[in-house]
Amino acid sequence: MNTAVAARPVSAFGELLREWRRARRRSQLELALQADVSARHLSFIETGRATPSREMVLALAESLAVPLRERNALLQAAGYAPVFRETPLDDPQMAEMLRAIKLILQQHGPTGGAVAFDRRWDVVMANATYVRFMRLLLGGVWEGIEPFELIPAPRPNVLRQLFDPSGLRPFIANWEVLAPALLSRLRQELAWSRDPASQELLQSVLAFPGLPDQWHTPDLERPAMFVLPVELRLPAGTLRLFSTITTLGTPQDITLQELRVESFHAADASGECLARKLLDLA
Repeated sequence: MNTAVAARPVSAFGELLREWRRARRRSQLELALQADVSARHLSFIETGRATPSREMVLALAESLAVPLRERNALLQAAGYAPVFRETPLDDPQMAEMLRAIKLILQQHGPTGGAVAFDRRWDVVMANATYVRFMRLLLGGVWEGIEPFELIPAPRPNVLRQLFDPSGLRPFIANWEVLAPALLSRLRQELAWSRDPASQELLQSVLAFPGLPDQWHTPDLERPAMFVLPVELRLPAGTLRLFSTITTLGTPQDITLQELRVESFHAADASGECLARKLLDLA
């Protein structure tokens, strides 16, 4: 027996690749077929007996739909320089994209709230309707925030405001429905991206008081909700909304890949009427 081979440690890249493959529930054979590499060679890469080329690292990451941020980590683990840039939103290179985000947020009607947020669920930009509602509900927290402008750090966090007993939580009439759905969405994002920032956010949200014990355990049976019902308990009545989240397609910049836009719409005619009344549009 060749003890030198037997004692060979698993490479940093091989370990990361194996973790991603298992997270995506792919066998070595399935991944090898999709990435057009032999299963034997893939096994050697995972065990450190073979070193992948830069092109092979990118091909395997593409086959596993690894997020851009983590593709850079895979490249570095294999000994290569990162190839995907992460451009701050306040960088002049992002001016055109910020204008595009502004146009997206402007496409909603006068009662349609819309907000753009990053991987940490920090708000980076919001339209006028969203800002007005936040000022109505949270007062001074949102007073210094201007619609359609890039919000400087520290930015308001969507999830923390929703779970905070002194934030939006008291206004949410369907809290028992909305909150676990949001936790499920965050856990799905964490499972997909394996991002430490998402794990940190999940722990900070679960630290708020008054959450049922069962919410601290993932509900694997809960189906994904692509349209979320939101019911706001207000002095003028209950405002029923629904929200959807969209992404910016497949950009090649980490910052842009991680941006999402959430849109809120009145769920019925009475909700539209109440929203207009609250926004002084009636």
